Amino acid sequence: MVSTGRHHGFESLEEQRLLLALDFVGVLEVLPQPFELDFEHLGGRSRHVPDFLVVMPGGRIWLFDVRPERLIKPEDRLKFAAAREAAAACGWGYSVVAGWREHVLTGLDHLSSQRRPLPDRLGLEGELLRAAPLRFGELVAATRLPAVARAHATHLLWHRRLGVDLGRPLGILRWSGPPASAACDAVVRLGGGARGPRPWPGPASRGLTMIPRPRR
Repeated sequence: MVSTGRHHGFESLEEQRLLLALDFVGVLEVLPQPFELDFEHLGGRSRHVPDFLVVMPGGRIWLFDVRPERLIKPEDRLKFAAAREAAAACGWGYSVVAGWREHVLTGLDHLSSQRRPLPDRLGLEGELLRAAPLRFGELVAATRLPAVARAHATHLLWHRRLGVDLGRPLGILRWSGPPASAACDAVVRLGGGARGPRPWPGPASRGLTMIPRPRR
C-alpha cells in the first residue's frame, strides 16, 4: 500500500478490494487479522478473527470484517455482533464490508494506476487544477498535452486534489484542495450503509476476550 509504504496480507479478492479503498483514503496503519475473539453466547462458545484493524487519518481506529452479503450466514452475524461489541468497548468503529456501490471499484482500480509519485516536469497539474470543474475528457483536452495530462489528472484524483463522485462513471472533476482529515470516513461512505461506533455499557462485554495474534 502506498499509504503505509509496505505490503499487507489478504485472503480473498474482497479483502484486496477493501485494502485498495483504504489506500485511497490514506490510512496510517493496517493490521490483518489483529486478534482472535473468544466469546460466550446462548448457544455456547465461539471464536472469531476480524479481518483488519485500521488506523484512519487523524488517528481514529476502525475494525473491519469482509464478507460478501450473499455468503453471510446466521453464525457469521453472531460473530460480527461480537466484533462490534468488542470494537465499541474499545471506542473503535466497526463495519462489515458486504458489497460496494456500483462503479466504485472500477473507479478506484483506474485511479490506483497513478497512485505512486508522478513528476510534473511540464507543469500540467497546475493547468488541470485551473481548468476544473470539467468532465474528465474536457479537462485533459484543455491542457497543452492531453495525452500526458490524462495520467496527471488520474494522479490528482487519487490524491484527492481533484474530486469526483465515485458512485458514478468518471464525470465532472472539481478542485478539492489538499486531502482533508475528514477523509477518514470515506471508505465507509464508499461501501455504503455502515454505521459508526455506538456506546456500549461495560458489563455487556463480560465473557468476551481479545487474544492478540502473532504478527506474520
